[in-house]
Amino acid sequence: MPPSTRPRKRFGQHFLHDPKIRSRIIEAVAPRPPEVIVEIGPGHGALTDGLLACVEHLWAVEIDRDLAAELRLRHGSRLTLHEGDALKLDFGSWPDHSPFRVVGNLPYNIATPLIGRLAEAKDRIRDLHLMVQREVGERMMARPGESAYGRLAIFTAYHFRAERLFPVGRGAFSPPPQVESVVIRLEPRPQTPFPGLNAQQFFELVSRAFHRRRKMIRNALGGAVPPRLWEVARIDPSARPETLAPEAYARLAQALSGQTDFWAATTRPAHSRPAHGTG
Repeated sequence: MPPSTRPRKRFGQHFLHDPKIRSRIIEAVAPRPPEVIVEIGPGHGALTDGLLACVEHLWAVEIDRDLAAELRLRHGSRLTLHEGDALKLDFGSWPDHSPFRVVGNLPYNIATPLIGRLAEAKDRIRDLHLMVQREVGERMMARPGESAYGRLAIFTAYHFRAERLFPVGRGAFSPPPQVESVVIRLEPRPQTPFPGLNAQQFFELVSRAFHRRRKMIRNALGGAVPPRLWEVARIDPSARPETLAPEAYARLAQALSGQTDFWAATTRPAHSRPAHGTG
């Protein structure tokens, strides 16, 4: 492989090269003109080529300038390329003012925060087809009581309908990663699942609860919830945070909405906390 296109560790690059997996992803996406498609991390263009066989034009985000130059040379005006960090891109105003679809083989080291960024623009996104580390996919779609269930599962359920499509083995990439992957589909929810709820308070509550996920919920929240509000929220205060469904946290956040003493413990806004991080 030429030096200019060798995988760079700092970008977490693992290039897809398995034609069967590429075909399965393109088939799952089923792009059609005049849809606006945004590809994140095209790399050497394994998916790019397949997408451009279905639509006239493609938008893409690539941080590696050498790969960006390679893609521009190969696809010319059919590809509009943003050369830079997808985590810093405002998807609310890019690529244009049309609804768009997202396709990407996400670098493992930024997948979780990038999904958080995309959620901010979900009103413009039709769907997302993403390849992520299998562990991340499991955490996104975990259910209450499962070992993988935590903040990321609740964040995902709040913003998206999620579906696991198919697994991808290590050998589908060059160089092979140390972990297995999975392709998932996310469809943004047209409306919040909890109308009238303060989203910032909801995610702050979830973050605080899962900071001590093995404790009883009343202890995980530092004993700061007035006893009567457990009954209002219909929650057993001896339950553990990892057993409570998103709906339970929504009820508790609503019950606590007027409790200024409880929210005064917050030192940072919810969006700066890892509401979609591990846990």
